[in-house]
Amino acid sequence: MIFICVKWRLKPEYADDWPELSREFTEATRAEEGNLFFQWSRSVDDPDEYVLIEAFKDDAAEAHVASDHFKKAQAELPQYVTETPLIRNVVMEGDQWDRLGEFEVS
Repeated sequence: MIFICVKWRLKPEYADDWPELSREFTEATRAEEGNLFFQWSRSVDDPDEYVLIEAFKDDAAEAHVASDHFKKAQAELPQYVTETPLIRNVVMEGDQWDRLGEFEVS
């Protein structure tokens, strides 16, 4: 799978509204055939930062960035951020979450 993590620094006046501002993009991405997950989290250290973790099967990320909803997000979402989002992108084996053995719950 292709695993992607992106940090988004929002302008403070939009931070509380980010889930709604990004909703259309989020829902459309989650509906993509090759999407495994697409999840936003708000930083507990910085209320203006959101972290997006997403994953796609094999080369499905290529279809994602070519989609109409991605292009629309490229045009609309930058107005709400203070800087270019930071990204980490890695290809991993498997297509699911693994258990954290060091914190196994019995």
